[in-house]
Order: sequence, then structure tokens, then C-alpha cells
Amino acid sequence: MPPSPNLPLVYSCSGCSNLAQLANDLALRLDRDGLAEMSCIAGVGGDVPALVKKACSGRPIIAVDGCHLHCVQNCLARHGVKARHEITLTEYGLKKRYGQDAPVQDFEMLYEELQFLVRTPA
Repeated sequence: MPPSPNLPLVYSCSGCSNLAQLANDLALRLDRDGLAEMSCIAGVGGDVPALVKKACSGRPIIAVDGCHLHCVQNCLARHGVKARHEITLTEYGLKKRYGQDAPVQDFEMLYEELQFLVRTPA
């Protein structure tokens, strides 16, 4: 079944650190649970027409960045798009690390927060 155009879009970091992968896991879960439609931030940053069109569609956007580099927010900004909710995982006291995964309890705590944000208007 195709995603509903009434769902918010979610974009995530998906780099090589623990927080990048945690951001990606959180976005995937929102998508799989039917709370948001995940779309490809690399395609937005890479100027792929169909993906830029989706990002610019006016749907609410949740941007999940792993760290202060804000790659997701910057990719959206290239096209004049600002997310309704901008989440940066390091702002939750999490440390960016390479070569390891984030603990499951971090995922659970953050997923609960994201579920709340998805259901909250701007």
C-alpha cells in the first residue's frame, strides 16, 4: 500500500556514526509504524527532481540529524525547505561515536519523543 500524502515526511541522517544510524533507525520505525513517510535526504541533497518535489510539497517534515553538522537540515535548506520539527540527537546528551551502535534504551527513549512530535501540530 502506498504511503498516505497526509502523513508527515521524515528525513534522517544515515552516516557512519552511532547517532547517524540511530537517526536512520528512528525514521525507518516511524515509516514502518505508519506514522510518517520516510523519504531520501541524499536525493534531496543530490537534486533528484522527484525527491526535491516531494520535499517541497508543503507536507510537514521531521528532520532527524545525528549531530551538530545538521546534514538533513542543510540538504532541505538548499531548496528553501525548513522542517516543522528539527531533532538533533546530540542535544539529548548522546555522544557521537564510530564503530559502535547506540544502546537500545536510547532508541526507545527517542522513539517515544518522536511519536509525540508526530502527533503535535507546529
